Amino acid sequence: MTDPLLAIDDLHVHFHTEEGTVEALDGVDLEVYGDEVVGVIGESGCGKTVTMLSVMGLLQSPPAEVVGGSIRYDGRDLLTCSESELNEIRGEEISMIYQDPMTSLNPVLTVGRQVSEVLLAHRDISKRDARERSVEMLDACGLADPERLMDEYPHSLSGGMRQRVMIAMALVTEPNLLIADEPTTALDVTIQAQVMEVLRELRSDHEVSIVFITHDLPLVSEIADRIAVMYAGTVAETCSVERLFDRPLHPYTRKLTESIPKLDQPATRLPSIDGTVPSLVDPPDGCRFASRCPQFIGEECRSVTPALTDVSGTGRHEVACHLYTDVSEASPPWPVDDEDRTAQQPTAETDDGGRR
Repeated sequence: MTDPLLAIDDLHVHFHTEEGTVEALDGVDLEVYGDEVVGVIGESGCGKTVTMLSVMGLLQSPPAEVVGGSIRYDGRDLLTCSESELNEIRGEEISMIYQDPMTSLNPVLTVGRQVSEVLLAHRDISKRDARERSVEMLDACGLADPERLMDEYPHSLSGGMRQRVMIAMALVTEPNLLIADEPTTALDVTIQAQVMEVLRELRSDHEVSIVFITHDLPLVSEIADRIAVMYAGTVAETCSVERLFDRPLHPYTRKLTESIPKLDQPATRLPSIDGTVPSLVDPPDGCRFASRCPQFIGEECRSVTPALTDVSGTGRHEVACHLYTDVSEASPPWPVDDEDRTAQQPTAETDDGGRR
């Protein structure tokens, strides 16, 4: 396997507030390879956006502080780069689509000026050439009559059109890495489907790697190659999309997949996860999901933080759970499937699909 394009290693981020220090990220590990789409899922407040804003160097300090870890992009540690060096990377090599297109575009500047501005900031290019390139990108993003739209203001566009303008701004310099932070949240399902089709086509045409943040598991399954599940500032599980739906391991991931309505089954009340995400001002010791976990196995869950462990032997499936880590040295990791026979099946069992 080649080196990752983006490698986040043991990232810790704190926010210093009047209520105390919020430990927003606690040892996040995540890798993104070339021409790969990685979906990042989890409840609100679990650290998805903070992780990606850390990559972009856009956390406001104070109150934010990166207290540990590294973020390596194409071999360079972004946390050691100066502001001028980051400005050369942001928008040129790494771009981001933000959550709300309604507030991400400047209401007093035309669409054309905002899209062209990215090119003018990063390329030695004339305003005329920048405009022509911007028109081409708006057209590639599925916007009708892009020449006219260049002179329109954001308030005259629909939500779906504004989101496509944001995508055009992010991709006009043909970056290597695109971060899409819930790009379809404010859109109806029809426009959502159209935006997803634009992202798939642009990925195919430009071979761009994508980090796709969302709460919508069925949606992310349409585009992602691999999934990272985050919970309370940590990564709970990483695996391929197929494994996420066929054999999720972490109890939190299982609960998320169980909440998806099944069209081939009678309509019933959807399962929910009891409790709430713990406060990150004073986070609990051990596994942060322990207080809500249906597979809670004992004191080690409360006192020992589970490591993100490769349970496949190939790096294809990692999970941070004491059901699959050798904390007591009593049992080795549980094999994921018949292809991964790198460990023996543990003897201990739990109810309802813990160790099997």
